[in-house]
Amino acid sequence: MRSAHARLLSQFAIGVSTIALIGLPGVAHAQDAAATMGATGPSQTDPQPATSDGAAGEADGDIVVTGIRASLRDSINIKRNGQGIVDAISAEDMGKFPDTNLAESLQRITGVSIDRSNGEGQFVTVRGFGPEYNLVTLNGRQMPTSTIGDGNSAPASRSFDFANLASEGVAALEVYKSGRATVPTGGIGSTINIRTPRPLDKPGLRGSISARGVIDTSQNGKKDITPEVSGILSDTFADDRIGILVTGAYQRRNFSANSANIGWRDGYLGNENNWGSLAMPGDPRYANITNRPEATDVYQVPQNGGYDVINGRRERINGQAVLQFRPTDQLTATVDYTYSRNTIDIRDNSVGIWYNHNDTLSAWTDGPVAGPIFYTERFGAGEAKDLAYSASQTSARSENKSLGGNLTWNAPGGVTMTVDAHHSTAVSKPDSPYGNSNSVGTAVFGIQNQTLNFDNDLPVISYNMYPGIDALNAANIVPTGNAFRNSYFRDRINQIQVRGHYDHGHGVMDSLDWGAEYTDNKVRSAYSVLQNDTWGGTGGDSAAQRAAAAALLPDSLFTLTGIPDKFKGISGANDPNIIKSFYTFDLPSVVKLLDDAYNICGGNGGCLKPYDTDSRIREKTMSAYAQFNGKFDLFSRTAHLIAGLRFENTNVSASALVPTPVGARQNSQNEFNVLFEGSGFTTFKGSYQNWLPSVDFDFQPLENVKLRASYSHTITRADYGSLQGGRRIDTLFRVGGGFGSVGNPNLVPFKSKNIDLSAEWYYTSDSYFSVGYFHKDVSNYIGRTQVNTTLPGVTTPFGGPRYQEAVAALTASGQDLIFSNIRNYIARVYPTTVTRDQNGVPVAIVAQPNDPLVNFVITTPFNSDQTAAVDGFEFAVQHNFWNTGFGTILNYTIVNGNRPYDNQLPSTVAQFAITGLSDSANAVLFFDKYGINARAAYNWRKGYLAGAGTNPVYVNTYGQLDGTASYAITPHVTIFAEGINILGENRGGHLRSDRNINFVTKQDARYSAGVRFTF
Repeated sequence: MRSAHARLLSQFAIGVSTIALIGLPGVAHAQDAAATMGATGPSQTDPQPATSDGAAGEADGDIVVTGIRASLRDSINIKRNGQGIVDAISAEDMGKFPDTNLAESLQRITGVSIDRSNGEGQFVTVRGFGPEYNLVTLNGRQMPTSTIGDGNSAPASRSFDFANLASEGVAALEVYKSGRATVPTGGIGSTINIRTPRPLDKPGLRGSISARGVIDTSQNGKKDITPEVSGILSDTFADDRIGILVTGAYQRRNFSANSANIGWRDGYLGNENNWGSLAMPGDPRYANITNRPEATDVYQVPQNGGYDVINGRRERINGQAVLQFRPTDQLTATVDYTYSRNTIDIRDNSVGIWYNHNDTLSAWTDGPVAGPIFYTERFGAGEAKDLAYSASQTSARSENKSLGGNLTWNAPGGVTMTVDAHHSTAVSKPDSPYGNSNSVGTAVFGIQNQTLNFDNDLPVISYNMYPGIDALNAANIVPTGNAFRNSYFRDRINQIQVRGHYDHGHGVMDSLDWGAEYTDNKVRSAYSVLQNDTWGGTGGDSAAQRAAAAALLPDSLFTLTGIPDKFKGISGANDPNIIKSFYTFDLPSVVKLLDDAYNICGGNGGCLKPYDTDSRIREKTMSAYAQFNGKFDLFSRTAHLIAGLRFENTNVSASALVPTPVGARQNSQNEFNVLFEGSGFTTFKGSYQNWLPSVDFDFQPLENVKLRASYSHTITRADYGSLQGGRRIDTLFRVGGGFGSVGNPNLVPFKSKNIDLSAEWYYTSDSYFSVGYFHKDVSNYIGRTQVNTTLPGVTTPFGGPRYQEAVAALTASGQDLIFSNIRNYIARVYPTTVTRDQNGVPVAIVAQPNDPLVNFVITTPFNSDQTAAVDGFEFAVQHNFWNTGFGTILNYTIVNGNRPYDNQLPSTVAQFAITGLSDSANAVLFFDKYGINARAAYNWRKGYLAGAGTNPVYVNTYGQLDGTASYAITPHVTIFAEGINILGENRGGHLRSDRNINFVTKQDARYSAGVRFTF
């Protein structure tokens, strides 16, 4: 379905961001978690072998708790003893985190919810603020992130993709919800710190080896079992003065993510009369509309629809090596190197339809937001309307490297000094000679009518071909347009941190913290696309040319594939009118044939076009902080007061190599391309400063009861796309004009002023109840201003002298006013103003200087004066049922915002709305005794606004049940099993009306089983 299929496929691509980490977990110490930021410190965990009952044993007269209860107790200790609002999750045992995916674990924390892709947690939202508003660090270090992007533009996101992290070796996750001077900035939602341990934390030889088989029942066809293997080894020498730790992991997963995807036009008012809007009274087509929306109702009509059969494979390789040297008890040196490589390959075959919005029939629900019941279009035989059979492929590889060093000195007089530095890179690029996101279209021409029906959860697509044309006859399949996209993203961070801590130990001043940091973040984002807009047929759009192109593709290339079974269990899949089957094909095989015959890649298979968009951003940040940590008695009870101030100065330089637009051409009825020639670099600079205060207070009015209050300022930096310099013009434009954008490196960060209140009752060592309130006032939101402009030399054939002459001649001769007729007339009369294929057949109309100039809408980001307020409540209960081994975790988060999206306003009215806000809840029941660990966890997230602009995008309410179980055969051997999405819940989304279905994705359960050895 033309270039849209790359966008559909990109929703399932797993971008790679930051380092995939492996560590050596154990049991968390009761300490202020913030004090561990940026320090190698002692490990958060101390691994202990499971005892005969798998829950508790005796060591030197003490009870040692392992498994689920140990993890929960450690999390409570971090929460209870931390300052400010901190939550954490710790490993349950050596090499065992509560979930195989870190995002899945984070969602168990109150106020944290996740977005999923391909059945796995991918991005994290905290208190309604999405992934771009949360900073993720590794042991307090800011890590580079790289993603391959959406395939249709240069990558630009700062979002951290948790789908790339193996969880087996992570010691703990810490979520800082309130700001602290000692905590790195960059997240107004939260700062999430990933902790890994060091060999000297636990002297001696120890390790863990784990192997499992994974079966993803979503797979189309054969259900392959794929391996996951991880190993950890740690040892110390020279009287425990030298330590070495090495880890490794290999994971492979095969999956499917079949989906229905519907594209929509903008939200129209009932009284609008535009291209694509419903016919008005007086138009003969008006009679074909049932319950037409009223003048002030808002509605959207579909632009396209399709079913995508998606099969994917992901391979992840991780490794880490740590060397420590402790020449004296006061001095510890650490050097660590981390490497990861993620490879993703996703194949998408689809069948789809596109609308021209001419002879339409439709029915609608009542307003004020009217939704479609069905939408049909009829076509004349001469229109040769296409049924699209397309194949897309996303293939990308990301490689991450990090080399770091840390020197910690416990100086005399209670002073601790730490110097930490690292050089880290993250690179994402194509893993295919055809690019990272590519698509090849084929079609059967001759649709008589087509319909989208929205009465079920799955939109029902149906069509009828003209007599004599069989869409399931492979000999009728004609190759059409294609696109090969080449994206590249590299992020390099050099960072050095100097931190000091002084333990005073008496009086009101308990301790002092101070430090300075320098971070040099260098980003390169590049992109190019090689696109052949031969949507009427690769060899031409006449009947003979299409037949010749079809003959080039042997029938053996195509496989007949059913559709209803790919959406089993979703209402609509068994509708008698649904498309029953279509043809799929292998993209590389077809590309080779077309390149040999039509030179779609130059005839040599070189489909990777050199970058014509190349952006470079460099952020240099100097920061310094000081923090007073006070401790005193209040009403004979202990109280803490922490006050800190952080200063940051950031200089931004943005350079961009962008292509120069010089002309345009028309490829089909409503598809035009800008023509570019040459390119040049432009550079812009910007800078900003921030003073970020923070105050934390806590008090214990009663035994085991803690009250907290925090106030802080936090920031989130603008996305790279908004900062990039240079003006970009979209290659594709329509009859009404085109679009473009220009970045702004003078953007200042989002800024939030935060209030946090919390009351916590720890009624046993591993049970508690808490209620919290938070309020955030956010400013410096990025707005978008649009300017209408024309570009020198960029004109459009549509409406020009040649075009008008062709229309007049065709009308006089009684011929259809379709693109091929208009183009062929111009080719005869003005032969030098069209492009031709290698056989001299006209392909496109080239715009001339006397044609009308194209109008472009150029979007520029700026810091608006709009503000938003977000507040909410967090409720949490963790309870162990005495010595039964049973326990439960329950939490619920309410999130409110003062900037909702109004669906009743048309797309022409600009709206400012907060995305990502939604209530969420978790319910966990666990058992941990007699060597048995078992857990059932249900996570629920209410539907939310995922995107806001001219049209809203909503994700539907979603709930998922997961389960794990393990049994300790011996203190060192454990067998385990896990189930993800056991109930097979599906995902979906919509636009203004719940009948404006945007996507439906089929999801199924994933199971794994394996064995773990510890020593």
